[in-house]
Amino acid sequence: MAAPTPTLSNRPAAGTSSGTSQRYTSALSAVTTLFFLWGFITCLNDILIPYLKAIFQLSFAQANLINLCFFGAYFLMSIPAGKLVSRVGYKKGMLIGFVVAAIGAFLFYPAAAQRVYGLFLGALFVLASGITILQVAANPYVAILGPPESASSRLTLTQAFNSLGTTLAPLLGSALILSRLPALDNATTAAGIDISAVQIPYLIIGASLLFISLILSRINLPVIEYAANEAEATEEQHSSAWQYRHLMLGVVGIFAYVGAEVAIGSHIVSYVALPDVLGLDPKTAGDQVTYYWGAAMVGRFAGAYLLNKFAPTKLLAFNAIGAVILVLISINTSGAVAMWSLLAVGLMNSLMYPTIFTLAVAGLGRHTEQASGLLCTAIVGGALVPMLFGFIADNSGLRIALLLPIVCYLYVMWYGLRGSSRSATA
Repeated sequence: MAAPTPTLSNRPAAGTSSGTSQRYTSALSAVTTLFFLWGFITCLNDILIPYLKAIFQLSFAQANLINLCFFGAYFLMSIPAGKLVSRVGYKKGMLIGFVVAAIGAFLFYPAAAQRVYGLFLGALFVLASGITILQVAANPYVAILGPPESASSRLTLTQAFNSLGTTLAPLLGSALILSRLPALDNATTAAGIDISAVQIPYLIIGASLLFISLILSRINLPVIEYAANEAEATEEQHSSAWQYRHLMLGVVGIFAYVGAEVAIGSHIVSYVALPDVLGLDPKTAGDQVTYYWGAAMVGRFAGAYLLNKFAPTKLLAFNAIGAVILVLISINTSGAVAMWSLLAVGLMNSLMYPTIFTLAVAGLGRHTEQASGLLCTAIVGGALVPMLFGFIADNSGLRIALLLPIVCYLYVMWYGLRGSSRSATA
């Protein structure tokens, strides 16, 4: 059965396709700006982890509590966020998300002043809760804001601007934060490290969030609605998003992909600092993280074109296989080859989130908001997989820990080839 077609309320009276196209384009441009900032915020965790690890003398597993708190918010808040968005709409949902995220950013100031690790984790949780609401509202809005056949391409393009934020964050984070660190193995100076280095950046982030929310509040975004007869047809097929097999397998896919991406990104600084890789200092190592996320940005801009030419399922499987090969090369080499092969995994990651997301919500119609909440809940993979990664790294080393992302990418490959099929439903 064909999926319900989303319609715009308050359409232009003339009824021309050009008027609708302009409204789609304007709305898409407005929402795309949101993706940039939350990409920037999320990627700062890759800088925050080695910084706080040195200050509080943490193990890899303890340092990954940062990822646990940040991405754990997705697990706890995504389903409530989905209900919130269903009640207040996409635009109001995004506005609420901005305000909550801004509060979390501002909380970094007292956390640094008190020099308490737990307060940093609490601030991160509040910040991530706001980002969660933004994700739940914006991702499905982009996916259904236009023709369904170009949904993967459209979401990939907006995610490219998210990657622009993740590319710039390591550069600025290294300059403002990691430049304050001595050598990572210099435990004797940890007590004297200037922890206030995180205060100004997060104050700026909080102010930026509030500023963008003010701009968004003044933009007239079209309201997505479904025709009544189409909504009823969808409800007759399935009464809940939980009953869609390709969605539930997609939830696991998002968990695996985000877990692998974050586990690698969060440990690049420590990995390239290893003597048998390149032995770089914190500032130089932090600069390398930008290539990881920069590769994802390039891949997403390219993917916006490629997804209009090739089947999304095949491209997803191809990228997952590429990621496995690159990680294996890094594990079994040293020096520059080990570093660049791992950084190149970012290119393979590029299409995974938007492609899995759009494949998973395909054909869900009026259940899309609920499905988005479920998919964003799976972003908790960014908390749990890095924690397991850190445990393995503490006991067996970073190279052995890289086997864990390989398992995740193998599942993503299977989802692209088989799991995303809508031929069978639960």
